[in-house]
Amino acid sequence: MQRPLILASSSSTRIELLHRLGLRFGAVAPEIDESSLGETHADDLAQRLAFEKARCIAQKHPHAIVIGSDQVAWREDAPHDFIGKPMTIENAVKQLQAQSGKVVHFSTAFSVQCVDLKYIDTQIERFSVQFRTLTNDEIRRYIAQDEPLYCAGSFKCESLGISLFEHMHGTDMTTLMGLPLIRLCSSLRQLGYALP
Repeated sequence: MQRPLILASSSSTRIELLHRLGLRFGAVAPEIDESSLGETHADDLAQRLAFEKARCIAQKHPHAIVIGSDQVAWREDAPHDFIGKPMTIENAVKQLQAQSGKVVHFSTAFSVQCVDLKYIDTQIERFSVQFRTLTNDEIRRYIAQDEPLYCAGSFKCESLGISLFEHMHGTDMTTLMGLPLIRLCSSLRQLGYALP
């Protein structure tokens, strides 16, 4: 009998991504502090948070397979300078002005855990985008239309945000969206999930 599958997240984007795999799962928001603990690289912060999110829910549901995920954005050669969610229009304007003409990297980690099986698999995947040189009018029009206030980097690549880029680089587009499905599928296959 297949173990229950739980996504340790309330993110509508991650829920939609996991639905692509055709698996039955529940979603539970983990209650953790997402602040940095002095990490000096986005990879380290993303991996720790993904692990802690999964652990938080896995300890409450030891029989289940739990997936935690986290994403940290950073500009060009500054992996220690994390880009968060803007939360306000003015912060989104500032973020997009700072990213104009630059490369922004996304470190996206996931952790699959099962307490009963003593199974832990935590991985990191990166994706990068090259922003066009953006005018202030373009920035404000984009924010008004796409409302990316709860997205790290102030854009939604799955909708109008794609118009902000010159090019993208990575092996899995879902990494940029917040849950690297190619690598996740490999981990789930090890646990007996038939994909496809």
